[in-house]
Formats: sequence, structure tokens, C-alpha cells
Amino acid sequence: MRKFVRGNEAVMIGAVYAGVDAYFGYPITPASEIAHTASEYLPCLGKEFLQAECETGSANMMFGAASAGKKVMSASSGPGMSLMQEGLSYLAGAQLPAVVVDIMRAGPGLGNIWPEQGDYNQAVKGGGHGNYKNIVLAPASVQEMCDLTILAFELSFKYRNPAIILADGVLGQMMESIVIPEKVSDLPETDDWSVKGNLNTKNNLICSIYMDVEGQERHNILLNKKYEEMEREAKSESYLTDDADIILTGYGTSARIARSAVDILREKGIKAGLFRPITLSPFPTEKLNACSSGKKIIVTEMSNGQYRDDVILHLENKESVTLVNRMGGNLPKVSALVEAAEKATEGKA
Repeated sequence: MRKFVRGNEAVMIGAVYAGVDAYFGYPITPASEIAHTASEYLPCLGKEFLQAECETGSANMMFGAASAGKKVMSASSGPGMSLMQEGLSYLAGAQLPAVVVDIMRAGPGLGNIWPEQGDYNQAVKGGGHGNYKNIVLAPASVQEMCDLTILAFELSFKYRNPAIILADGVLGQMMESIVIPEKVSDLPETDDWSVKGNLNTKNNLICSIYMDVEGQERHNILLNKKYEEMEREAKSESYLTDDADIILTGYGTSARIARSAVDILREKGIKAGLFRPITLSPFPTEKLNACSSGKKIIVTEMSNGQYRDDVILHLENKESVTLVNRMGGNLPKVSALVEAAEKATEGKA
């Protein structure tokens, strides 16, 4: 079955088919429709929807419900995501699964309500304290807003770790046709770690604090081994990269713009290709290097080079990167990417 929906609504369709139990959140533009849809869908299904007093409260509510083994989620944008960072670090430290959707808007500070990608470092590097990592998925279509929400729940429970859907205001507000999932995901078994107040879980303990330094270090080592295991989940998409002389790369809306530029460059006889990371954490390092070895790279993003810096970090050849970006709610133009590619290749077909 197909349905024509807004990206924010597609998130909740995915969450319902992922088997979400509870939504805790506070409305904020341009993410508010996620809460609106959750308030409509979840009570009809016997699930919980609660509008928290603030984003800090919603993160702590997720901690409580996740401790009981429930599938929990929230959504926010900009300043709201900033307020949730401590809660996310607590969830990571206590090894609790939770899904948070960040529909990015312009900053810093209060900024404005237009789309941007300035939350990259906050999500991918972990904006809270301590040594932890989030799972971060970057959809580039309304269909992926649905599908990657389902995947976020799967990975969050597989690794008992927070997962973030990192999208921008364009993807949240745009409408496209999606294919509705066929069935609701099975509920995972959580009695081996959750606290449900019954005989099976009476000896379980939800904790991230160890009062001796050796114990806290052991806990950090345990978490980092898990993060190493998460590397196997790295995902990406390559478009016309096999014979490409120049690679364009971006994520989310920026990747859609880059793909259009690739098609125009091909028409001009310039062999361009697109590399799009689907997981930003873990980053698909091997696939990036495999398709870009010895080639010039153009990075496009709606921020000040945060994604560019990560591309350089993961590249073996670090001297061939050009940035084409916009900020403040402006989108990069296809023409700017085409011009940058022509300049990088000296216009040679």
C-alpha cells in the first residue's frame, strides 16, 4: 500500500511499524508534526503519548520507560536537541535503547526555523559528556524517513544504545509517496537487562555510575568494545562512482542536490559520481575510500564544514576535498556544484 505523506508523518508510520510503545516530546518547528502524528496514532493503538514540560524532561522520561524494556522515542530540533544531550549521554552510559529524531533547523542559539545541517557534530560526535557514541542515520527521502526509523529501533535494541535520525527541515516538511511496511516488528526480549518489577528481572540493575575509578574505566572499555562492533552496521549508497573522475558527497537533502548535479555533469561529459552515507555513525569509511581513491572530491552540506571535516578524517587522500556549502537556512544550488566540479576538472569531458 502506498501513501502520500509529509516526512515527519512518515517517521511515525515507521515508528508504529517498529512497534513503538511510548512517545515523549515537546513540539518545536520544524519537527512538530512528529508529535502531532504521535498524539493521533499512539492512543488509538493503546500506546503512550505524553507531551513533556520540556525537552530535558522528555529525555529523562525515555530513560525511565526504556529501563522497563519499552520501545521509546522522541523528536526535536535545534535548541530542543541541545537540551536533550545530557539525557542522551545517560541513556548511552546506562546502555538503554531509545530513538530520537532531529529535524535540523538553523542556528547557532535560537537561530531560525529554516532547514540546516548544523547539528552534525552534536549528533555524530555526541553532544553530552563522557566517552560515548550515538548511532546516527541520515535519510534522504520521505521513504527513508519511514524505513530508517524502523532500522533505528532495530539497531538501538541490538546494541542497547541511543539512535538518532538526523534529517533537516526540508525532509521533515516535504511530501512524497511511500510504501507502507507490511508488518509490525516483533517485540524484543528484554528480561535479561530491563527492570519490570517481576521475578525475572529482580536482579537487573540500570546504572552508569561506578564510584571507583577502575570500575568506571572497565565500564568505558565495555562500551567502546560495543562501539567497535557497531562498525559492521555502516551503510552507504554510491551512484555512478565506478568510472567517475570526481566524487560529490553529501547526506540528506544535500545528497539529493548533489545527485542532480551529477546527472547534469554526466550530460556535459564529465564523469561525476555520488557517495552518500546512510549511517553517519558508524561512518562508512571503507566504502568512501573505495569509491574515491585518487579522485577529487566535492563535499556539499548545509553547515560550516562539519561533514567535510569528517570526510577528511576518514579519507586516505586528504588533499583533494572542496567544500560547497550554505548556512542559515539556505540550500546549496545545483549550479554551484556543477561549477565547482567543472573548475576541479578544468571542464574536461
